[in-house]
Amino acid sequence: MYRNITDRKKKAWALTKNIISSKWNTSLFSTSTPYPNLLAPLELGHTTLRNRVLMGSMHTGLEEASGLFTTAKLDEMAVFYAERAKGMVGLIVTGGISPNNAGKGYFGAAKMSTGAEAERHKVVTNAVHEHGGKIAMQILHTGRYAYHFNPVSASAIKSPIGWYKPKALSSTEVENTIDDFVRCSELAKSAGYDGVEIMGSEGYFINQFIVSRTNKRTDKWGGSYENRIRLPIEVVKRVRQAVGKDFIIIYRLSMLDLVEGGSSWPEVVELAHKIEAAGASIINTGIGWHEARVPTIATMVPRGAFTWVTEKLKKEVSIPLCTTNRINMPAVAESVLASGAADMISMARPFLADPHFVKKAMENRSDEINTCIGCNQACLDHIFVSKRASCLVNPIAAHETTLKLALVAASKVQRIAVVGAGPAGLAFSTAAAKRGHLVTLFDKESEIGGQFNMAKLVPGKEEFYETLRYFKKQLELNKVSVQLGKSVQESDLKEFDSVVVATGVLPRNVRIPRREGDSGRVNVVSYVDVLKGGAHVGNRVAVIGAGGIGFDVSDFLTHPHTAHEGVRDATVMTSVDSVAVNDFLTEWGIDHEVSAAGGLVPKGSSKTALLQVPRKVYLLQRKEGKLGGGLGKTTGWIHRTTMKKREVEELSGCSYIEINDEGLVIERKKKQQTLPVDTVVICAGQESLKSLYSALTTKENSTKKQKLFLIGGAQEAGELDAKRAIDQGTRLAAVVEDANTGDVFEAPIGLIPKTMKFFTELMRK
Repeated sequence: MYRNITDRKKKAWALTKNIISSKWNTSLFSTSTPYPNLLAPLELGHTTLRNRVLMGSMHTGLEEASGLFTTAKLDEMAVFYAERAKGMVGLIVTGGISPNNAGKGYFGAAKMSTGAEAERHKVVTNAVHEHGGKIAMQILHTGRYAYHFNPVSASAIKSPIGWYKPKALSSTEVENTIDDFVRCSELAKSAGYDGVEIMGSEGYFINQFIVSRTNKRTDKWGGSYENRIRLPIEVVKRVRQAVGKDFIIIYRLSMLDLVEGGSSWPEVVELAHKIEAAGASIINTGIGWHEARVPTIATMVPRGAFTWVTEKLKKEVSIPLCTTNRINMPAVAESVLASGAADMISMARPFLADPHFVKKAMENRSDEINTCIGCNQACLDHIFVSKRASCLVNPIAAHETTLKLALVAASKVQRIAVVGAGPAGLAFSTAAAKRGHLVTLFDKESEIGGQFNMAKLVPGKEEFYETLRYFKKQLELNKVSVQLGKSVQESDLKEFDSVVVATGVLPRNVRIPRREGDSGRVNVVSYVDVLKGGAHVGNRVAVIGAGGIGFDVSDFLTHPHTAHEGVRDATVMTSVDSVAVNDFLTEWGIDHEVSAAGGLVPKGSSKTALLQVPRKVYLLQRKEGKLGGGLGKTTGWIHRTTMKKREVEELSGCSYIEINDEGLVIERKKKQQTLPVDTVVICAGQESLKSLYSALTTKENSTKKQKLFLIGGAQEAGELDAKRAIDQGTRLAAVVEDANTGDVFEAPIGLIPKTMKFFTELMRK
């Protein structure tokens, strides 16, 4: 009864219109929506979800409130989820809450095992219900993934990404842990939650019992597959018995482990059948263990790359199936549902980027959605160092109570000039104008975007097209005066109350001498020439500089399709690109047929054949040590693995001696060698472009009442840090009328990340 969306469309649509006309939604809604499947209600028997959108679980740090051992209220968490409920999400799932101390992810992580802890959550559930939303609490036992001194698991096998070898639980302790899951579910219901999600995937505790990779037990909880899946079945069965029929139980099922020794497809199907029989309301898709060496959610993963997995299981069960991973726009979500691949769409990070994603889709305003670009920089990268999660394109996320764009008082409205339409300038301009300031945005280029216009050309970073589409629309909606193709002089800025300089960066030049008599056969270009200028690049290339730009350029030059197809504009991607998905699966050794346990193509199989790489690339850096050490916490390994797959030769500790007709001469370990290249690409960092700022701060100008600010790359060059640039621009815009010349506003760093950094460094000693 749940699977045939098309047959139920008329009934569902009538119910949708009833729901959206209720007290919690007074917005206009077009019956000509292009997303009828996405916005159709979902009947669960005892309750109805207002649409097919599930806000997937993601840890934000709000679960722990304000400190390591806090008993503070969860007011910030309440505001965070209320904003998403206001944005018309069908069902929200919280970040993981442990059922006991052993299951906590790290020191001070959230748990729910007492009535007092449950009581604190009522402010969260009440806030969501006030806006007509529904919310489930994820119960997460991390098992051997715990970052504390006493992890537990099925067997005493250390995780490759953990701190300590876990203790293997006794049979009695397993039973006690099941009781803890049940108790946690009962407490969640008492706290006002509409359901729970039982985390059985991603390599966490329950998943560790399911697979032979981590379960070497010989009692009733190990050995045969029937025994290994006893734990998840008992958890779901006993939770259902405890909470009754009028409570949502989502089970997060690992459908594709992407590790050796994982579950086979017949085993996945068997578990799905038994989880349904045990009383689950919804099965949510889990893809990949955290220790898997396959990207699953990062931006280089094509949109909807794993929806085929959910579709494969859909014919096996009768309860609703939810698909997930890299679905970030309504059109793609709609196409997945329309194809019959799933009954619901789970999106997590897209609701960091835009809490009103669903509401905008309902109102035919998808062009106003701030799209998740899948970068991980401000969400997962933060969480894995215990910082509060946020979003690169929306720094207000998870900071709703402290970073507000309130309307400015009429008496404080300012005329503000912003010089530079890159990430920082765009963020400031749109936020300040939204508050009511009169903003004029200047840029010498003919289009907005700055460095984003190069980033969007890198394979796997097509989502920056969406970011530029979003900012362009926001400039229009907030009536920012945009003056492009204009090099600004001091005289152009005299009539403004404040000037924000966001002029960005210039590539740092590295001068390598050419041998006397050299014919110039070897071409030397910058990354700007390559990505933006369309410079000719030969078949053998040396890339100088192994930071983020060096890796991006190397990716661009070695990508199988860049040479002849270029990069697609993400704004025209309205469905899953099967060609891109198949290429991704091939490159990363994922078996589309799931014929091997874990879903990986066996080593040596013909299916693992690499896609043709168009060039030979050498990636070089001056300092000794691993290349790409400064890349993202959760994505750096992906870039390094990609380079290895494409046979990019990585060389550290390089001195650049000269260029001659044979190539580039370098010195390493006191020995010279010539790299036989025809092109050298300089990616050796950037320098802040602040000449205008310097001119405006001269003695002659220092007595003016005009306020002056410097933000983004112009303030600090770094590694083209768009996260910092957008954050700085937004934070300045929130207080610009009261700020003083030269003020710079940065995101705060809390106590927990400082503590976790201390323990991490301690573990390395």
